[in-house]
Amino acid sequence: MKVLVTGAAGYVGCVLVPKLLEAGHDVVAYDIMYYGDEGLKPHPRLLTVKGDLRDIPAYAAAVKGCEAVIHLACISNDPSFELDPALGKSINFDCFEPMVLASQAAGVKRFIYASSSSVYGVSESSNVDEAHPLKPLTDYSKFKAMCEEVLARLKKPGFTACVIRPATVCGWSPRTRLDLAVNILTNLAVNTGKITVFGGSQKRPNIHIDDISDLYVELLALPAAKIDGGVWNAGYQNHTVADLAKMVKAIVESEFPGRPPIEIVTSPTDDLRSYHVSSGKITRDLGFEPKRTVEDAIRDLCRAFKAGKLPGSLTDPRYFNVKIMKGQAAPAA
Repeated sequence: MKVLVTGAAGYVGCVLVPKLLEAGHDVVAYDIMYYGDEGLKPHPRLLTVKGDLRDIPAYAAAVKGCEAVIHLACISNDPSFELDPALGKSINFDCFEPMVLASQAAGVKRFIYASSSSVYGVSESSNVDEAHPLKPLTDYSKFKAMCEEVLARLKKPGFTACVIRPATVCGWSPRTRLDLAVNILTNLAVNTGKITVFGGSQKRPNIHIDDISDLYVELLALPAAKIDGGVWNAGYQNHTVADLAKMVKAIVESEFPGRPPIEIVTSPTDDLRSYHVSSGKITRDLGFEPKRTVEDAIRDLCRAFKAGKLPGSLTDPRYFNVKIMKGQAAPAA
């Protein structure tokens, strides 16, 4: 297929695009490039377009001739969103319906939307599955849920649409984020020798960046009838924050022998949000099962640190979305 990926220069996009090319697809990488485009390597079947999702004519021109869209782009965490709520809403929600309509007008046959497991809010349920009520706590997650509703409303014959609700992604990328739970803990352990855990009993769902990227590639190959209208959680392991810290400590100490033991310091917190996301439905429906663990993600990050691929990881703004967003002036094109 010819596939347009929004947010292609981002954390997941930089891992997904090479996988799409390897699978034989032609790719249009559409991104506003807030975080640069260094993670996208030139390829004869890759067209990189610096574009704003809110500029619908520009998006319409880019999507022309594409058979599929994988929509990753958004202001992608609560702190970044809260810096400029109007900007966040304009990118995460206001332009969503116009871009879906532009995709349909361009002849797109398949539209895959990356939502978020945060749409469930906080739950005491032992397993939060897709039937669980949506109770988003922040504007970021509220607009994710609202986009899901828009996509369901706009679904029509010949336009296959589905929604993925990823768990927290972890692991190395050519555009690594170090503001996500597992990645934060690994960065601190490797570069300071000390991990601070706030609370610790909270459960968090995780998925390796290669697994979520593989899923998006698989969704292009599955029969339309199998995915049309589907909504699926995509996670693997649910661990407490305390357990994540212990994993990081053990793996970093094994990857960097001879260094002093990693210290874990636990501090109290008022934020005890905890939820256990079930991803059984996507296995039953589509046969998708993650192949990589949180431990694999930690090892991948350790190797990247050893290879010098993450210089200035404690202070360089490029690894922290909120720091980059603080410096952005983002008028619509």
